[in-house]
Amino acid sequence: MGTELIHSDLMHQIAAVLFGAALLHTFGAKFFEGLAHRHPKHAGLFHLLGEVEVVFGFWAFVLIACMALVAGSGPAIAYAESRQFTEPLFVCVVMVVAASRPVLDVVARSMNLLARLLPLPRPLALAWLGLAVVPLLGSLVTEPAAMTLAALMLAPLLFTPAMPERLKYAALGVLFVNISIGGTLTAYAAPPVLMVAATWQWDTAFMASTFGWKAALAVLLNATVMVLLLRKPLRAAPPPPRTAEVSIPWVVSAVHLAFLAGVVLLAHHPVLFLGLFLFFLGYTQAYARFQNPLILKEGLLVGFFLAGLVVLGGMQQWWLQPIVESLAPTALFFGALGLTAVTDNAALTYLGSLIVGISDPAKYMLVAGAVAGGGLTVIANAPNPAGVALLRAGFQDQSIGAGGLLLGALLPTAVTAAFFLLL
Repeated sequence: MGTELIHSDLMHQIAAVLFGAALLHTFGAKFFEGLAHRHPKHAGLFHLLGEVEVVFGFWAFVLIACMALVAGSGPAIAYAESRQFTEPLFVCVVMVVAASRPVLDVVARSMNLLARLLPLPRPLALAWLGLAVVPLLGSLVTEPAAMTLAALMLAPLLFTPAMPERLKYAALGVLFVNISIGGTLTAYAAPPVLMVAATWQWDTAFMASTFGWKAALAVLLNATVMVLLLRKPLRAAPPPPRTAEVSIPWVVSAVHLAFLAGVVLLAHHPVLFLGLFLFFLGYTQAYARFQNPLILKEGLLVGFFLAGLVVLGGMQQWWLQPIVESLAPTALFFGALGLTAVTDNAALTYLGSLIVGISDPAKYMLVAGAVAGGGLTVIANAPNPAGVALLRAGFQDQSIGAGGLLLGALLPTAVTAAFFLLL
């Protein structure tokens, strides 16, 4: 009886209302940061409510509590335990490993070498590489890892107090859109592609020839236009301060890269990649002199956000799937592009994979719309919360407004949509 109540119309309606409340909370997170400054006695509570990464986890707990009241504690716990939390765990782990100092040192050295080859001033060249090359690298190391690397690389260049706020939001929109589409050159790196690849038998060759080359062109164009807009502020900005740090032996860097590769290869096996992560933590302690503080807090917060989205999103199929099923291919593209702004794009494509007899044009349009809209909001794509966690310190009130992100992502999203629809 309790299980039936979990999937009753009443529980579906409650879950939809709570999902809507979480969306509103996401868009209003910056409001709570303002309250924290105006009411210092309760600043801690308002800062907590203003953490975007906390929002969906908080409302997921509210949903489980409502389930317990409606159906009983047993079915509520059973529902929570039935959710698949591999992706939140993976994003948390890959963020921490990819952001370790030896990995970042290898990436920084590689990007500096490439920057010397470009006919641009060094700050402009590094900004272009961070907005173009690193997102495309996501097709190899996965999108969450690419987001972590790009965010930490671009933070001292673009997301500083000296940079105008509107340009920071524009750059953030380009970064999020490019990360969302930059993983489509392979069949395993982008979460929305991963959800359908096995069911629809899409391999890496298919992804590269059908989506990848279009995505690469859009990434390069988006990054180039953004760097042109940034050329004056970047030339006027002072160079980031250099810090004297212990040189990292190549063996240590190689071990860290091996840990990162191992986590990526074991992405679907949480027991194994979590075990590898524990070995990684031990290794960083053994060679602490070559490390910076690990971003454990940021990784855990992002994992909490995505876990909350998994719990809340699991109850939205009753209204999402009929919409997906009812749309013609072209309408499905725009429907997916809009829907992915209010629900994780991987969840959206997963629902599409459940539709029996879906046509090949509809498959293409669904995935194309889902990845094209992946930069519009924090919840649209799994790596976005990681970018928010790592870059928000560079924004006013150390908070990223959902409206600013939406406006910043509109133009690169339109460019991406045009490439996927017209080419």
